[in-house]
Amino acid sequence: MVSNQKSIYARNFRRLRKIYADDVAYLKVDDSNKQDFVEANSSPFNPYPDKVKTTVMSYYEIPVDVLEDRDQLAVWAERSFAIARKKK
Repeated sequence: MVSNQKSIYARNFRRLRKIYADDVAYLKVDDSNKQDFVEANSSPFNPYPDKVKTTVMSYYEIPVDVLEDRDQLAVWAERSFAIARKKK
């Protein structure tokens, strides 16, 4: 479990496409879409925020305006899913 958070993980971590923790949804990022998340002031997923030295994973919070727009969410999710598929 990740820092006492309620979390949902895919069973096969290598093919993980999304994370849901503490009522926040995250999508996979790489160099092709990370800037969009940064410009939207999204935060990266940090599984152990209380640790001094921690690993920040390649997942960013889905911006609220994206979550509220079904079409935009579909575009962002498909890009993230494509990243997860190519990382196999």
